[in-house]
Order: sequence, then C-alpha cells, then structure tokens
Amino acid sequence: MSMSQFQTASGRPLRVSPAWVGAASPEDTDDRLLSVQEAVWIWSVRRYARAALWGLPAGAALYGWSTLGVAVPPGPLLVELAAGWLTTVAMIGLAGLLAGSRTRRTALFGMLIGLAGAILWLPLTALPAGTAPDGAGLTPDSVRTTALVAAAVMGTGWLLLGWAVFRSKLVNPADGILLMLAAISIGAGSYAVKPLPTVGALLLLAAGMGLAWTGSRLIPPA
Repeated sequence: MSMSQFQTASGRPLRVSPAWVGAASPEDTDDRLLSVQEAVWIWSVRRYARAALWGLPAGAALYGWSTLGVAVPPGPLLVELAAGWLTTVAMIGLAGLLAGSRTRRTALFGMLIGLAGAILWLPLTALPAGTAPDGAGLTPDSVRTTALVAAAVMGTGWLLLGWAVFRSKLVNPADGILLMLAAISIGAGSYAVKPLPTVGALLLLAAGMGLAWTGSRLIPPA
C-alpha cells in the first residue's frame, strides 16, 4: 500500500495511509472520504478524549475521600476542588468520545449543562461558612440554596451523559446505568444524608473505571 507525504501546520512531513483517511489523490471527488487535515483533527480529539476519561475515576476517588470526613494535609477544600476539576475534564472527554455516536446531541447537552453547574458550584464550595460572594446579590442564607441548585444542575448534566452512554452502543451500557445512579448523588451535593455521597462516589468510580478502560481499547494507540 502506497504512502502519501503531506505537511502538518508546523511544517513537518506527515505520512498518511489512504486506507485511513480515504484517497489522497486530489482528483478523488468522493464526499465520503475525509481530507488529511480532518482525519488528523479527529484523531487528536479522540486521543484527548481517551486520556481525559481517566480523570473520572481519579476525581471520583478524591470526591469519595472528601465525603469520609478524614483529616487530610491539604484540607478538604483542595480535595473537593481537585475532584471537581478532574471530573469536569472527564466530562468534556466523555462528550468528545460520544461525538461520533448516535447520542452525540444528548452528550453535548449533558456536557453544557454539567459545565454550567460546575462553574457555579466550584466557587460556592470555596466560600467560608456564613459568607456570600461580593457583587453576586446573594445573602449568606441563600448561598446554601444556590449551592444545592448548582449541584442539581451538575447532576442533571451527568444524568444526560449517563443516558447518552447507555444508548450509544459504543461502550458498555452498564457504565451508563452506574453513571446515572451516581448522578443522583452528585445532584444531592454534600448536603445529602450520609452515606449517600460516599455510595455515589463509589458508583462514579466504577463507571469511570469502566469508561476509561473501554475508551482506551476503542482507539488504537498512537
């Protein structure tokens, strides 16, 4: 099989097999064939999604650690913020992985809703008890309610992503069920009756491990 040589944006030569991206000859007019630039872009997105999925089990482990009430050297706030950051990265990666499936619209809406809830929830988590953010028009009493609403919005995003995983026929549907069950706990936030947050973290950990392992096997290593 012949190989065709092209250049990347950085000027370095790129060797592409026509079997991967379609015909490399310029006279080919089949619309079903991808150009080299599009194929490289799709491959890069899938590589990012595959790597970002491992942030889900890592974030779930940190979130579960924070729900146990164990004193940690960096403090529970930093653990919760790290867990939120890792799960947010994994949320974007999961939506990218499902971009080529039949549930891509559900995954997109789930990612957008989940990111909206995370953007609102993370700053409120960092506030000391009995305080309110300046310029937000919130009172200290309404901060708790707003945090609950933010957690519910974030949980709704994960619920939609779990449904997208379940219906995608791309990965194990059991991981989608676990993700939807974990979303109920995420939507309850840290104010839920214990041990519900810890159980939700374990469900999220199981779903994250399954998705990360399956995602790493869907795409050949670069």
